[in-house]
Amino acid sequence: MSDSSTPDVSGTELPVPVHPRIEAYLAGLAADTATPVLVDMESLATQLNFPIVGRLCGNFFKILARGIGARRVFEFGSGFGYSAYWFAEAVGPEGRVVCSDADPENAVRAEHFLRRAGLWERVEFRVGWAQDVFQATSGEFDICYNDVDKGDYPAIWRMARERIRPGGLYIADNVLWGGRVAVEQPVDPVPGWTEAIREHNRLIFTDPEYEAFVNPTRDGVIVARRRDA
Repeated sequence: MSDSSTPDVSGTELPVPVHPRIEAYLAGLAADTATPVLVDMESLATQLNFPIVGRLCGNFFKILARGIGARRVFEFGSGFGYSAYWFAEAVGPEGRVVCSDADPENAVRAEHFLRRAGLWERVEFRVGWAQDVFQATSGEFDICYNDVDKGDYPAIWRMARERIRPGGLYIADNVLWGGRVAVEQPVDPVPGWTEAIREHNRLIFTDPEYEAFVNPTRDGVIVARRRDA
């Protein structure tokens, strides 16, 4: 077995989007972006076996947000605030990142970390199901970021696409799903999730109001830009 593939639970080799040595090289370039708060958040993620986007994707998010002058971001699924850290840095003191997570403990952890980082005042962390929080939050967004349960991805896209301003971005993590999207009959860790991600990706790439690209870093990040009116 090469180090550019990894087995799923059935032993089938899944393609790895970015060669591990390339990934390690890129991570080395990003090493200088570390702060004590980030290091502690990453340590907690390791301790809890909690999925986070990591420093490469986080820095990518920050650059995207700054590139479009984002001031208002909505996160579908925020965990304990790791991705919000990067978005909050990007939006500036007058910007806002609306976070959503169903676990109140994650809200406590997010406040702890983001307050230490001096970013908490830029964040509105709302406890509840992401879809419910979004529907209860009015207005358009510069960026909608999606990292909820993968079976909900198509519904989240349909919900978010209408409320992103022209020139704004929709971003979603895990759109390559460990390489399963490229395998004809993968063994799905949660039944239906691979097909949901495939549908999500198809919907975005065939939407005439959006132009899209997938960055294969980590587990694949889709970036869709709403065309100007």
